[in-house]
Order: sequence, then structure tokens, then C-alpha cells
Amino acid sequence: MTVSAARIAALPDQLISQIAAGEVIERPASVLKELVENALDANAQTIEVRLEAGGIRRIAVIDDGSGIESHDLALALQRHATSKIRSLDDLENVSSMGFRGEALASIASVARLTLTSRTAQSNNAWQMTAQTEPEPAAGAVGTVVDVRALFDSVPARRKFLKAEATEFGHCMDVMTRISLSHPDVVFRVFHNERAVKQWPAGSMLKRIRDVLGEEFSEQGLIIEANSGTTTLKGLVTRPTAARARADRQFLFVNGRHVRDRTVSHAIRAAYADVLHGDRQPAYVLFLEIDPQAVDVNVHPAKQEVRFRDSGAVHRLVQQVITQALAGQQTPQSRSSSQIVMAPSEPHSVPSPLAYPASATQSRLSLAEPLGRYQSSHNNQAFNTINTQSHNANNSMGPGWQQAHQPLPTTDPIAAHDPTNQNAPVWPLGRALAQLHGVYILSQTSDGLILVDMHAAHERVVYEQLKTSLDQQSVATQGLLVPLVLTASAREVALAQTHEAALNGMGFEIRAGGPQSLIVRRVPALLARGDLDALVRGVLHDIESVGASELLTEQRNTLLATMACHGSVRANRQLTIAEMNGLLRQMEQTERADQCNHGRPTWVAWRMTDLDRLFLRGQ
Repeated sequence: MTVSAARIAALPDQLISQIAAGEVIERPASVLKELVENALDANAQTIEVRLEAGGIRRIAVIDDGSGIESHDLALALQRHATSKIRSLDDLENVSSMGFRGEALASIASVARLTLTSRTAQSNNAWQMTAQTEPEPAAGAVGTVVDVRALFDSVPARRKFLKAEATEFGHCMDVMTRISLSHPDVVFRVFHNERAVKQWPAGSMLKRIRDVLGEEFSEQGLIIEANSGTTTLKGLVTRPTAARARADRQFLFVNGRHVRDRTVSHAIRAAYADVLHGDRQPAYVLFLEIDPQAVDVNVHPAKQEVRFRDSGAVHRLVQQVITQALAGQQTPQSRSSSQIVMAPSEPHSVPSPLAYPASATQSRLSLAEPLGRYQSSHNNQAFNTINTQSHNANNSMGPGWQQAHQPLPTTDPIAAHDPTNQNAPVWPLGRALAQLHGVYILSQTSDGLILVDMHAAHERVVYEQLKTSLDQQSVATQGLLVPLVLTASAREVALAQTHEAALNGMGFEIRAGGPQSLIVRRVPALLARGDLDALVRGVLHDIESVGASELLTEQRNTLLATMACHGSVRANRQLTIAEMNGLLRQMEQTERADQCNHGRPTWVAWRMTDLDRLFLRGQ
């Protein structure tokens, strides 16, 4: 039996709209997103959302925007009819939330939709549905879109909806994202006739606090930076406030919430040195960029964008967040109160790589900070700590560990009275004692600080190692036997296109054929690693985000191991002078409040916290 091929036929408009709805309308939250974005495009200042049964039974969005003229109502429900764009130039410079003109038509094809709108020039509102013509109605200036019985006409789609509570949760996720991106708009949410949320208009920081809570705001670091026509601002949380899930990560590009691999990669790179394990950073970031430099028309639901110069965006985001994390010098408090760090003068910390390779025992490198501390108490000459280092592993280069010898017994600091009111004020205070060979107890001007000496010194040594290597050119090592990799045509093309960038990283990679790469030179510090995985990882990063931090990440992992082994160990008895020297170095070290593994290096108690513990003044 021969089956003839089906003839080609044009699909009916209703079916076309339902197919389009399959791309745009996934669940009630998808409808809500489209309707609220339309309200924002109409310059609404107050938006009210009313949901029933998690949005399955009803979604109503009421705004006080500019409204729709009566003769445009019918067009509003037609596919690809919009007031947002008129030409390709408009599309390439789009600044509105919506622009395709398909949302209302798609929703009307899978639900019962009623549209009521009134402009400021009209004496009354006008109302229509997908089945009726516009007719006069009562209503204030603005627009009301009432959607009922979602997917009732498409049972195959309806059965994939989840429970009411689940769908309502997705709707609230949408409102959370949209409210964060528009702090100047009032939002009210009702569910089953009960008020659920109300976010008044305010500043960006106030909206973040209202939506995400006081704790998120208290743990946040404000960032704001400009680079040409690109602006980045928002809030990133301290590493100690990192979360187990990536559920507090909000990125807005020109006011639109999106997911973007370039920015996500840059943020992870900025947090690489301070996150513990698989913890996730939390942030709310607003990236404002020239509309011509970003393509928002690359995803059916407009949830992704594509940057024209992704490398520049990556560098900006990583540098700004890295600087913010490096600049935060607030001890972790046992209560909601925090110590305000006093500024201290910058000074040059001697690099541990600068010392000759000899000695056998690791110790603190405290000579210069200790000198500043001692000189603030008397002007007489004093003996400093002799600092040495040695090469514990020839492949790492000389000087990766530091050596120690006993301190002089004459110590003017040990006899210093920490209660002296005329003494200099140091942000981390003055050491009082060592507890159980692990912690340093320090008295500040308004409380106490407890320092994990190994974690703190590990960060100090790690930052010194990084600084020393960053100030040098990349040392490379030629391979005695070149490494030949089987590669895809895409990888070969990437290596050829980005040859200069790879050379700057310390690689010499040439095409050996249409499906092979020849590696002749690699960074010396990583020459003993898995070169196959390293090269492929670098090429993948360059393709994905326009840059690669893989070399830096692997180098830093190696340096972190070296710093851990080169730092003071638990049960090492320190003198008061050594403790104070470590505190002074911590004050001058970036990211000193977390160790290399993301754990805190200190906690602080104010006097008010201590008084509360003992019920003083109550």
C-alpha cells in the first residue's frame, strides 16, 4: 500500500497563534510577565496584580499607564501588531520590554481574555474580547487585562500545569524580578482576594531591601562603575553570605531580567578566591549598555541576550566586583552590628618570592608591619624578624614558603598597656592573648576581635604570592616533545583566530591540520598539569565569553595550596609582637576577612554585644 505525501496547506490563524503561544506562554507566570511588561512600557506608575488559583483560574493586571485608543484595541489583539517598533533600526535600538506584538494574541488563543483601556483624552474606557468588538465601558485611565481559564481550550497544555501553590510561586518569582528592575513603580499583588505583597516606590537600595530582606541588604556591597557607554551598578553580597543555591542572582540588562553566561562567568571569576566549596554568590546587578551593543531578540521569551563585545562586558563585571570584594574590610560580627574599619595608610609589603631560597621552617612574614607598629610606640631602634623563604618544590620556583626563627625577648609591645587612651587606633586592635594555639584575641576601641591565625595568615601569604607573580611577565616553558591534540574544526579555528591572545597567556599553539593542534609552549607554572584539558578549557572559555580566566584560576589554586603549607600552623605559640604584626598585615591585605577557601578569618563583638550577653544596663 502506497501512502501519498500530505499536501502543503496554510495553517489557520487560530492554530498559528496557539503554536506561537507554545513558545511564549508556558505557564501562568509567563502570561503575568508579558502583561506586566506591557504595563511598564505604557509608563505605568502603579501596577496591581490579581491572581486566582495561582493564576490558573485568573490573572488580572491593572495599571495606570497611558492606555490604548479605542480604534487600536482590535489591533492590540492581532499577531505582530505593536506600537514599540516600526523598522529594523527600531529593533536594533529597542529599549522597551516588549516589541514583537505577539503576547496578547498568543494569550487570547489559549485563554479567555478581556481588554479594557482608557486614555487621558477619552471620556470613557473601551472594552473588547477576542470574539467581540470594542464597546464603551467604565474604567479609570490605564489598562486592565483580565485573563481567565488558561489552557482550558488546550487540554494537552493544561495537564502539564503544576499545583496551585507551585504556579503561584512561579508568579511571585516573576513579580520579584520585575519589581527589582523598576523601583520607581508601585506594585501590589493579591491572591485569591487576599493582599500578598505591596512594594512602594523608592530607591534601588530600598527596593532591594523590601524585596529580598534586611539581611541581604546588610550583607551587600554597593557597586557602581562606568566604562564608556556601559554602566554597572547594584549590590553583591559578601562571600560569607553566599548561599547553597543560586536563587538570589538577579541580572538586569537595560531593565530586562536575563540569564547570561558571560556575566555569570565574570561573577564566578570575581568570587573565585573567596567562595567556600560550592557556595553561590548572591547579587542584584543592573547593566546599562548601548542598545546597539546588545541583541535582545535571541530568545523566544527574551530571557537571554547577546553582547556585541562580550569580552569587554566580562572584564568590566569581573574587575568591578573584584575591586568591591577586595575593598570590603568589615569583620564578621556576632550580631547585626558591625565594626567600622578605620582607614590605614598603605605601605609596601615585602614579597615572599623576593627572599633567598634557604631555611627549613615556615614562619610569619611580619618584619615591615611589625616595624610600623613598634615605631608608633617608641622611636628607638629595634630588632626585626628575619624573614627567609625556600624552594620546597623546584617546579614552583624559589621562595614559595617563608622561614622563621625565635623573636627577640626584648619586646616593647608586650609591655604596652592596651587600655592607654593615647595609643594609636588600629582597625583590628592590639593582641591580648593566644587561645588554644589557634586563635588570637584582640582588643579594639569598642570591643573584641577573635582571629583564626592560620586562616588569616594563609590569606596574607596567598595575596603576596599573587602580587609577586602578577608583577612579572608570564614565564613560559617550551615542550621538549610538542603535544599534538586531536581537535574539532571549531577548536582549530579558535586557536588560529585568537593566536595573539593565546601567546599573551603563555601558549604557543599552531594548527597541525584540519583536525589537530600542536602545542609547543605553555605557562611554566602549569607545565606539569593536564595540558590537554587546560588547552581545551581555555579555548572553550574564549569561545563562550570572549576571554579565559582558566589559567589564572589554576595558577591561583596552586598558589592557594602553597600558601596553606607556608602559613603559620595551629599550636604554634606566637608572641604578642608576632600577633600584632599579623594584625597589621591583615589590615593591609585585600580580602583579609576570608581565607582562600572562603571561610571567615575573624569575628567581632562590640561592647554593646558583650553587655547584652551579661544583661548589663537592663
